[in-house]
Amino acid sequence: MQSSGEKQNGNYSGQYEGNGVQYPDVFNQLYLDTYRRSIENPEEFWGELGQQLIDWDVPFEKVLDHSNPPFTKWYVGGYLNACYNCIDRHVIAGKGDKVAYIHDSPMTNTIRKVTYQELYDKISSLAGGLRQLGVQKGDRVVIYMPLVPEVVMAMLATVRLGAVHSVVFGGFAASELCTRIEHAEPKVVIAANCGVEPNKIIPYLDILHDAIEMSAWKPVCNVIFQRSNVLQSPIDPKTDILWEKVLTLGEKAECVPVEASDPLYILYTSGTTDKPKGVQRPTGGHLVTLAYTFNSIYCIQPDDVWWAASDLGWVVGHSYICYAPLLHGCTAVMYEGKPDRTPDPGQYFRIIEQHKVNAIFSVPTAFRVIRRVDPEIKCGSKYSIKSLRTIFIAGEHCDLETKLWMEKIFKVPVLNHWWQTETGSAITATCLGFNHSLNPPKFTTGLPYVGYGVEVLLPDGSRAEPNELGRIAIKLPLPPGNMSTLYKNPELFERTYFRKYPGYYDTMDAGYKDESGYIFVTARDDDVINVAGHRISTSSLEDAVLRHPDVGDAAVFGVPEPTKGEVPLCLYVTKNDVTKPSNKLSVELIKIIREVIGPIAAFRLVARVQALPRTRSGKTMRKSMADFARNKRVILPATIEDATVFTDIRRALQELGYAMTAPDPVLSVRKM
Repeated sequence: MQSSGEKQNGNYSGQYEGNGVQYPDVFNQLYLDTYRRSIENPEEFWGELGQQLIDWDVPFEKVLDHSNPPFTKWYVGGYLNACYNCIDRHVIAGKGDKVAYIHDSPMTNTIRKVTYQELYDKISSLAGGLRQLGVQKGDRVVIYMPLVPEVVMAMLATVRLGAVHSVVFGGFAASELCTRIEHAEPKVVIAANCGVEPNKIIPYLDILHDAIEMSAWKPVCNVIFQRSNVLQSPIDPKTDILWEKVLTLGEKAECVPVEASDPLYILYTSGTTDKPKGVQRPTGGHLVTLAYTFNSIYCIQPDDVWWAASDLGWVVGHSYICYAPLLHGCTAVMYEGKPDRTPDPGQYFRIIEQHKVNAIFSVPTAFRVIRRVDPEIKCGSKYSIKSLRTIFIAGEHCDLETKLWMEKIFKVPVLNHWWQTETGSAITATCLGFNHSLNPPKFTTGLPYVGYGVEVLLPDGSRAEPNELGRIAIKLPLPPGNMSTLYKNPELFERTYFRKYPGYYDTMDAGYKDESGYIFVTARDDDVINVAGHRISTSSLEDAVLRHPDVGDAAVFGVPEPTKGEVPLCLYVTKNDVTKPSNKLSVELIKIIREVIGPIAAFRLVARVQALPRTRSGKTMRKSMADFARNKRVILPATIEDATVFTDIRRALQELGYAMTAPDPVLSVRKM
């Protein structure tokens, strides 16, 4: 290791480099020593944690196998079971009476507490029933449920048998669910009969039946959990079997050990309408990582109450509603409601007081909503929030005004961190367990987390200077817990993430690193829109729009929106001789998106244009339109086919309230 710094007052300063990774320059010896060890001696570092944090049926023989990058394997030869580590070992230790989940649902006016013993009884019985239905080690089970304790039971009953779960967010429409069923080819689908939204009930069972009808893959059966306090749905006896019946089908199932590198789950990420991209998570490395992050980043103790305000259809829900809290043996809140409408914007404050919440993990949008509808906290001020210690935010950009407002109202540190579906936990963070400064630089997502050799690279692969914008990449090998491959598509895995910068994982995020090593994530480099923390691909939205018989061309890109952060805007071109009024067409397109993608897309901004800007090679210039909508100066490439189309695009955008002060786009001039 080379150094240009000195040790001062027991803390390190200066630039350090080891194993090709540039170390942060911060005054925190505990963090620096831990981080340096994780980079320089990863086998020793993660090997010790693997032995300390997780129970193994068969101890691992080798910590790290990086002989075939990027297909890295951790804890080689080790066998374990995720359900045993989450549930059984706590019950065996005499902690069965401890509350695992507090399910708080203002949607149904119920609060339900579920103990570790109840989880054990229900999960082992459900697993026994699934085994009778033919589910065995290596099989896939698709889960389509709302945020109720039964979805965790379904996940853990699946992995108890050594099978692999794939949870689909309950807001997705039948076509999206069908795509995932066809790709995962599940032995069984587990679903609830309905979900609940403000003033409406979502018929999950009808959506599931529609999805299976259009699917080329047919599961053996559907296990249906009836939410009888909400809706009693008729089932199809040819395809459906009730949850309660499955619980009685067989003897309680014991845990089936799987190899550490075997998949724990498949989670489909952006762009899955035509090309499914299923992140495959390895069991052993993920459990070790989650158990370690819960203490080192969030500083959660077993007696604490933790609340991840997310859904189990997203990666945050997998990691920090299901697995991490149960591994840690603490109590977690599951909130089935909205920040403002169920019934008022005081609900976050009520939950903190009523359940004595110690830490929250949420997206900034939730707090922007509360601030927008109740800036003076008239609804929330009647509650005591003294139990709260910290708020963690991730998933989208948090503007400074919202962050300052949160700190003023909640009177606790608001800490940003950055991670991806692919990584499963934080890449950068402000870590309470490492005594990081609670006042990091504005807009930073924190310091590199242990094991992550985070670098900012230029297009030629060279390292960017401090504060120079570039592509954020991570030196291989990636630490345990990251995706091991893309399900059924190792070639796409290698091509998408590892070819641009050999020896690195390409995050496809842009950003920079300051002189002290803090990371700043500024933009996503691909065409994915972040709607209130939900990542929606533009290609899937465009595909749906183009299903309309009158639409000949379309482009979707993200535009700023004060509550959700970003929402999609669609410009479309009709086919020749279409006389239907534009306002009627727009209404029909919005309806299509709601049916195909679901309401989570927040798709309402639609306008008709004469033509879209394209390069001569046929590429649609979405970034130019997105920048134009944001009133940025747009420099058009010389390869543009027709620059005059921006005249009509300005008219369309301004009708929707965008590009109001945008300067005219200009053609770039090639320097000779």
